[in-house]
Amino acid sequence: MESANDIKDKIRQRFVKVATDPTAPQRHPSGPASAKKLGYDPAEIDALPAVVTESFAGVGNPLGLHEVRLGDTVVDIGCGAGVDSILAARKVGPSGRVVGVDMTAEMVKKAAANAVAAGATNAEFHQGEADRLPVGDGAADVVLSNGVFNLCLDKPKVLAEVFRVLRPGGRVQMADVLLGEAVTDEQVEKKGAWSD
Repeated sequence: MESANDIKDKIRQRFVKVATDPTAPQRHPSGPASAKKLGYDPAEIDALPAVVTESFAGVGNPLGLHEVRLGDTVVDIGCGAGVDSILAARKVGPSGRVVGVDMTAEMVKKAAANAVAAGATNAEFHQGEADRLPVGDGAADVVLSNGVFNLCLDKPKVLAEVFRVLRPGGRVQMADVLLGEAVTDEQVEKKGAWSD
C-alpha cells in the first residue's frame, strides 16, 4: 500500500510534467482546446497568451457556475498554471484580489509568470496544500477548485479549510470528477491511480 507521501509525490510529478513540458502526451486532456471543450468562452481563452493556456489541466469550468463579481476576493485551490486565477482576476478588477495556491513549485512559478504575461496584477500565487491554505479566516468571497478535490487525501480536512477561509455568505465553485456507486471494482482499477 502506498503511503500518503508516495501518493502526493506521484501527483506532484504528474503536474510538474504538465508545467514544464505541456506538449508532452498526458493521460488527461489539457491545453486551450480542452478548456474550450469544458465550456470556457473560446474568446476568453483565445484572448490569453498561448503560454498561459498551454498547461491548462482542469476538468470543468468552475467560473461558469456563478458570476465572480467586481471587488471579490477569490482563492483558487490547486491553481495549476493559473488559467482560472487569471480569468477571475480579470472579472474582479483592480479592486478585487485572487490568491492561487498549488502544491507544485513549478506550477506556482508558471502561474506567476502567466499572470505577468496576461497583465493580471491583482493575482498572487503561493506554494501550499489545500488542507493548509495561506489565507486568513473569512478572507474569501469565492473559493475555486478545478479537478483538485479528487486528488486530496483528507477531503473533510480540505473542506474544513475551505470553509475557514470563506466569509459568511461566500461560496465554493468546484468542478471535479467522481466515481458513482454503480462503478465496479474492475472499472475503478481501469481508472488508474490517484495521480492519473
